[in-house]
Amino acid sequence: QVQLVESGGGLVQAGGSLRLSCAASGRTFSRYAMGWFRQAPGKEREFVGAISRSGDSTYYADFVKGRFTISRDNAKNTMFLQVNSLKPEETAVYYCAARFTIGLGYVTTREDEFNYWGQGTQVTVNS
Repeated sequence: QVQLVESGGGLVQAGGSLRLSCAASGRTFSRYAMGWFRQAPGKEREFVGAISRSGDSTYYADFVKGRFTISRDNAKNTMFLQVNSLKPEETAVYYCAARFTIGLGYVTTREDEFNYWGQGTQVTVNS
């Protein structure tokens, strides 16, 4: 099992940036493909981006449009999401998720394929 804890959220002005972190417990972080999702008030949770076990493969939702970057440091059991040029409509709780996988390059966008979830970190973007 792995436990996930997000941090780095906060209040930012439109156009601003944040760096979200997802810290994982245990010694097997490198065996998990990881993802970021978000849920805005009154809306369903949606996919933001994902990264493979090795970090060599990433995939992003269309709305990211080069503004967000996912990375991971397996030695520190941590994944990151750099979010730039934030918009007010991107106010949401941002969640990280993990899926145990054998495939080094495996990346998934499907919420139902992730086995473990963090509690989320709130990002609020003021106009």
